[in-house]
Amino acid sequence: MLLVEDDDLMRRSFTVAIERYGYGMKTAADGLAGLELFREESFDLLILDVMLPGLDGIGLCRRVRETSLVPVLMMSARGDGLDVVAGLEAGADDYVVKPVDTYVLVARIRSLLRRATYAPAPAPEPGRATGDGGPEPSEGKTLVFGDLAIDTGGLEVSVAGGPVALTPTELKLLLAFAAHPGIVLERHTLLRDVWDYGWDGDSRVVDLCVQRLRRKLGRDRIETVRGFGYKLRR
Repeated sequence: MLLVEDDDLMRRSFTVAIERYGYGMKTAADGLAGLELFREESFDLLILDVMLPGLDGIGLCRRVRETSLVPVLMMSARGDGLDVVAGLEAGADDYVVKPVDTYVLVARIRSLLRRATYAPAPAPEPGRATGDGGPEPSEGKTLVFGDLAIDTGGLEVSVAGGPVALTPTELKLLLAFAAHPGIVLERHTLLRDVWDYGWDGDSRVVDLCVQRLRRKLGRDRIETVRGFGYKLRR
C-alpha cells in the first residue's frame, strides 16, 4: 500500500506500525511524489493525508479517481469537518481523524481491503426464502431495477446497457440496497454492514457515498427517507 504523509515522524511511525501487521508499505512526503509513485506501481490501498505540500490529499484523490478504483483512506486533522466532507466527495472510501490509534488505522485498512476483495455469497438453496423476503445477491444472479442491472456474480453494474465503474465501497453499498429493494436501510445499519463501523461511526460517509452512487446511477434511483435512511426504488 502507499502512504502519502508529509510529517516525517508520523510517516515513519505509521510505516513501522502497519508493517508489523504484515502489510508492505511505500511512502511519499508530498502529493506530487505520491501521484508519481501511484502511476509507476500498483497498490492495493492508498492512505492520503489531507494537508500535503504541492498537491493536497483531496486533489491527489481526485487525480487517482480519474484512472483507478483503488480503495482510498483519508487522514484529517482533528475537527476539520470540511476536510472530511471534501475528501469523501473527491472519491475517498473512508477517513480517520488524527491523531489516530494504530489499532483503529489497521482496522480501517482491513475493512477496506475486505471490500476490495468482496465475493458474493453462495446461491441460496432452491425454494429457500431469504430472511426478509427480498432478493439476496448471489453468485451468477442478475438483479434488474428498471434500466439498472447488477450482476452479483461478476460484480458488474450497468445502466441502460452501459457499464458503470464503482469503487469497492460504492459496489458493496449498492449490493446492500439491492438485497433489500424498497426497504429502508438506516444509516447505522449501513455503517455496520458496509463500513464495519459500530454505533460511533460517522454517518457522513454513508450520505456522501450515496451521493456518488446517485451521480453514477441516476439521482432518483436511491430515495432518501428523512429521519431514517435510504432505500433502493424497485
